[in-house]
Amino acid sequence: MDALQRRGIREDLVQYQLFLVQTDGTSPQQTEERLKHLAEEILANVAQLLVQYIWQEQPFNLKYHPEKGDVPAHIGGSTRFGDNIEDEWFIVYLLQQVTELFPELVARVEDNDGDFLLIEAADYLPRWLNPDTSENRVFISRGELHILPCPSKSSLMGFSLDVVPSLAQALALLFAHPEACQASPKIRSVLKKRLRGYPEKIKNNLHRAHCFIPAGIASVLAQRPDLVAPAVSAFYLRDPVDLQACRDFKIFPPDTRVVTLVKVTFTRCLYAQLQQQQFTPDRRCGFNLPPPSHPLYKAYDLGMKLAHGFEILCSKCRLPSLEPDAPVSCNPQWKSFLESLKKNGYFRGQLEGSAVYKELLRSAEIFFKQSVGPKSGFLSAGEEVLQLLHSSPFNLEELKKLETQLPQEDSDSWLDITAQHLEQLLQERSGGFADVGSKSCSSAKQKLRVEDAAEKVKETEEDTRKEEAGYSLVAVSQGMKDFLNAMSSHEGAEPPWCSPTQPFSFDPDSMASALDRLLGSKEEELDSDDLDDDYDDDDDEEAVDETGEGSSDHVEMMGTETLDSLKRYMDQMDQELKSTNVGQSFSQMNYNKAGMDNGSSHSPMGDGPPTEEGGVDETEEEIQPLDIDVNLVANLLESLSNQAGLAGPASNLLQSLGIQLPPNSDPS
Repeated sequence: MDALQRRGIREDLVQYQLFLVQTDGTSPQQTEERLKHLAEEILANVAQLLVQYIWQEQPFNLKYHPEKGDVPAHIGGSTRFGDNIEDEWFIVYLLQQVTELFPELVARVEDNDGDFLLIEAADYLPRWLNPDTSENRVFISRGELHILPCPSKSSLMGFSLDVVPSLAQALALLFAHPEACQASPKIRSVLKKRLRGYPEKIKNNLHRAHCFIPAGIASVLAQRPDLVAPAVSAFYLRDPVDLQACRDFKIFPPDTRVVTLVKVTFTRCLYAQLQQQQFTPDRRCGFNLPPPSHPLYKAYDLGMKLAHGFEILCSKCRLPSLEPDAPVSCNPQWKSFLESLKKNGYFRGQLEGSAVYKELLRSAEIFFKQSVGPKSGFLSAGEEVLQLLHSSPFNLEELKKLETQLPQEDSDSWLDITAQHLEQLLQERSGGFADVGSKSCSSAKQKLRVEDAAEKVKETEEDTRKEEAGYSLVAVSQGMKDFLNAMSSHEGAEPPWCSPTQPFSFDPDSMASALDRLLGSKEEELDSDDLDDDYDDDDDEEAVDETGEGSSDHVEMMGTETLDSLKRYMDQMDQELKSTNVGQSFSQMNYNKAGMDNGSSHSPMGDGPPTEEGGVDETEEEIQPLDIDVNLVANLLESLSNQAGLAGPASNLLQSLGIQLPPNSDPS
């Protein structure tokens, strides 16, 4: 997909296409009929998975697309997955199963990032493969990932990097040489690892919770559990205008609240969106929450939020026609679809007419209306809720009687991730490469893998030793000294190991002339008449020598006076600070008093000149110099502790110096 077309894809949208790998010798009409029949067969095969799945925004769908430009006729669709990335990967799993069940089909899937399957296996991709060279090269065939190769010395098969193959050319190569186009075992194993757990993962991704909700919502969810998704999204994406409809709750009055018999089933993403939002209802709406210490506070809170979502959803819609829809059996496609369901074991051997059979049949009819049937009379989620609310009356007394029979709700402890669990997840996503690879590798490959693992262990041990060496507090103080004593360029302070990308060239003559122009030289202070006079070179040299000798003596005298004045100033400052508590916040050196009695004096300035008066000298001996290293390390460690593991000035400074410190294991 080119960059312009890719930019047109929404950020939360996934597109998928299924092509016939060979269409030679068939007319367009035959191809169309074949693809439409395959679409029905595919949906019938995956119906058992799809009827129990709750989509975040849009369901998986397939429809026929005629040939357009260089894109052959195919079946495909697009799905918005919102914040639930698992919807996108579930579609990848479906495509994998479809191409395995129907070998004549080849799948292609993309989102706004392009071939996101390659992103998952980025650590094992060949060097030549990147977003610019992957167009029309990545497919799923027979349940495996295929990447059309680039010609090399060992094989001339494939397309060169400067050529973007058309879809027809790519499908022809894939049909002629499927083995050569298959991705490497490591790439395929990464994809299988990402899809590991399906289809059991569908049920594991659900969360069932008790909710105090109006009886009308309980009746709607009993018939259509999937309608919880648009309601949660309506509440999650609400704005002040939406909340105006929730002041009086005309559609779902709060006085009909009950605990639903069938627990409200969410996906984990939907439950987290509803649970984690802090929301205070309007006093006029009638939803009064108990105190947070109440044992059923969570059920009241979830029900209040869910009721707001359904009210917002229905307030944006008009009541649809109350005329009953034509039964599904009137649709000519339903009979063949029902036969496909029976052939694929959808009814699980249940007797026709039994309660379980009727429930499965009702789910199949809903799925047929959403995914297979014509979309001409398609209703929005709010319209479907209103239609169900008016076509299926509920008995409030019966619902309240069933409150005592509610089964236990699921634990939401999965919302709380500990540091150890987070570390484990990060290792599985980034460092778990040891188990990646094909189990059917030869002994030679296994030996290489063992050697690579041993090398990685050695590298890890070496990195650990280096890291422990970086924990030295001496390295901290020495690194700070090196940083402060380093000469920086005009671009500012630089870390010790950083060097400018380009050498800095300095021309002293140009610098001097630039300063002369800015500040004005001594010659510029002369009159304009003097500037035009010609001087003898010898006279100039003598004048320069005399001036240089005089100025050097003057500079030396001024420097000595300045140093003496600075030392006196520092001595006075020390005496003033001694009477305060400032010095108690610093660590001082411990000098031996016997050494002091022997006449060794230690002034704050180190080796400064002795004082003339004995009283002052004794006072200065009492002032001990600070231990710079200890104070530096103590202040840095205190700053790191106050950062509480977050980024801050101390950690950023140490990181720029290449110094690493261990995490604080002492909570005190």
